[in-house]
Amino acid sequence: MIITLTANPSLDRTVTLGSALTPGAVHRIDSDATQPGGKGVNVAFGVMAAGVPVLALLPANSSDRLVALLKEEGLAFQSIPVRGRVRTNLTILGDGETTKINEAGERLSTREVEAVDDALINAVQAGDTVMLSGSLAPGFPVDEYSRLIRKLRPLGVWVGVDTSDASLVALAENFADAAPDFLKPNGLELGQLTGRDGVEIERFAERGDLEPARDAALALRSQGVGEVLVTLGGAGAILATEEGVWFSPSPRVDVVSTVGAGDSATAGYLIAREEGLPPAECLALAVAYGSTAVSLPGTTIPLPSQVLPNTAAVRRI
Repeated sequence: MIITLTANPSLDRTVTLGSALTPGAVHRIDSDATQPGGKGVNVAFGVMAAGVPVLALLPANSSDRLVALLKEEGLAFQSIPVRGRVRTNLTILGDGETTKINEAGERLSTREVEAVDDALINAVQAGDTVMLSGSLAPGFPVDEYSRLIRKLRPLGVWVGVDTSDASLVALAENFADAAPDFLKPNGLELGQLTGRDGVEIERFAERGDLEPARDAALALRSQGVGEVLVTLGGAGAILATEEGVWFSPSPRVDVVSTVGAGDSATAGYLIAREEGLPPAECLALAVAYGSTAVSLPGTTIPLPSQVLPNTAAVRRI
């Protein structure tokens, strides 16, 4: 089974404007939709649609609107009771541009943090895949993911992490005894992890120079990370494992919304691993999921029928 933990879940509200967003101007909303959100929730939806057993864990009280939406969608989930409400993240789409305004989330008490940890540990069994995804709600220690990896490792589970900023830096500081089995940074996050210029990593990739991204991914592997999937936006993605390093370009698509694209790529990768596919095919499916996601509105995770992996485009680098 795949188990996702979303430490800071959200309601994702997406509004589409008839024109570009202009500060100080009055805008009319063409469409408005609210969906369940948070990186682990998004991953879980992708995995569920592929027919792979999945359980999403998240802190939320039973009366929260997010819980009602998850029930409506039919996702298998466990909500850990907390006092505060789930945050709302606002995405504004206008004239091909995406603007995101995210709430921080309400602070969890020490007891609530402990309850989240306990729920995850009690949910897993040997052989499970655990994906720790997203930002940490206020109240979690900044090294929460390292702490969880140490608790999960003796239980015989495979652990992936997708996070950013302070929690990502804290994770890297603990690679010596808490390196994850899988890490999914984008180019900017790869820079945060390795002390390199993430903007330059992405710019080089856009020009076809993959060496900076490859070298940074291999640097993470040398620090104990098992598998590294680097998403590079429209340039494609790189996968580094003990078997080698591969690159897959992204197909050209009309971009509607980039929200959830990285989570979709993660879902595609985890689905492929569950099916026992080799690294090149895992990468191809990850890229197919991510590129399909950007062509869909809001935080919409692709269905398997919408995804067309191109393994022939994958090459070793």
